[in-house]
Amino acid sequence: MAEEARAAELDGIDRAGVEAWFTEHVEGVELPLAFERISGGRSNLTYGVLDAAAHRWALRRPPLGERLASAHDMAREHRVIAALQPTPVPVPPVVGLCEDESVNGAPFYVMGFVDGPILRSQRDVVDAFDEAQRRAIGERVVDTLVALHAVDPDEAGLGELGRKEDYVARQLRRWKGQWDKSKARELELVDDVHDRLAARVPEQGPATIVHGDYRLDNMILDRASGEVAAVVDWELCTLGDPLADVGLLMVYWSQPGDGLIPLWDAPTIAPGFPARAELGERYARASGRDLSQLDFYVALGYWKLAVILEGVLARFAAGQYGEGDEADERLGESLKIVDDLARAADEAERRLG
Repeated sequence: MAEEARAAELDGIDRAGVEAWFTEHVEGVELPLAFERISGGRSNLTYGVLDAAAHRWALRRPPLGERLASAHDMAREHRVIAALQPTPVPVPPVVGLCEDESVNGAPFYVMGFVDGPILRSQRDVVDAFDEAQRRAIGERVVDTLVALHAVDPDEAGLGELGRKEDYVARQLRRWKGQWDKSKARELELVDDVHDRLAARVPEQGPATIVHGDYRLDNMILDRASGEVAAVVDWELCTLGDPLADVGLLMVYWSQPGDGLIPLWDAPTIAPGFPARAELGERYARASGRDLSQLDFYVALGYWKLAVILEGVLARFAAGQYGEGDEADERLGESLKIVDDLARAADEAERRLG
């Protein structure tokens, strides 16, 4: 972390309040603290924290400004990560939760800093791993998802995290409500796809822990081995249908020749990663689950992502991500992507016949 970060003031960080909290709750911390916004993520904000003795942490807080009441629950996200500590699912070590908004203007929680590459772009991939490593990384992404879905929510202490039944129907209601509250314009196809999906929800099997935004760039990798060091961004986690995670992973897992790239510079287009079909086959084989209705969950993933991106754009336009964000130059392109995602959801739903 650069020296100038020690003196800089960042949107979303009350230096005096956070330093006082660290002094009280984090053993061995040495002031002053340096703060740095960690790039990536368009919902909750993540900051790197460095103390005078070079100890490092990560701090998560909600976006700046007004927030939808049902979103950005720091206590919930902290609870999930804490519960998964003893399981085979790799997550950052938890340090503490602050729900007193007088400390930093909003609740926040602190994790141990997990060092390693996050593959957000093809350049990140090329810089970190050779082609031979990339297939194994893709397989580990699937294997980690299988491990998450194998965790018993009750045994992990997450049995009350959410209702276990009717996950997809609840997701459709929730995100339709978010769309109605945060949309910047009318887009009839979003409403139409919602209605068609709601009319053909597949029967749900036993509920599992569902990440809700599972993709390659929501994990930190070990720099040397390419193993998954930590899965991050648990803000959408709940209980429900595990195939929703699989469908969304397929949406994010772009491959050469795709006409729609949901992420700005999809890392999985870099040579060496397994194809989507291979990921699906590996998940089905390892989990024993039937993926014959996968296109439904792909359609749900495209539709949900369109709603989320529209909400992110609305919050950005309202200044809730602070000043100087690189997305400022991409608002028009982002609105087009929302339109394209709605069309992709329409096409995936129609493939079901």
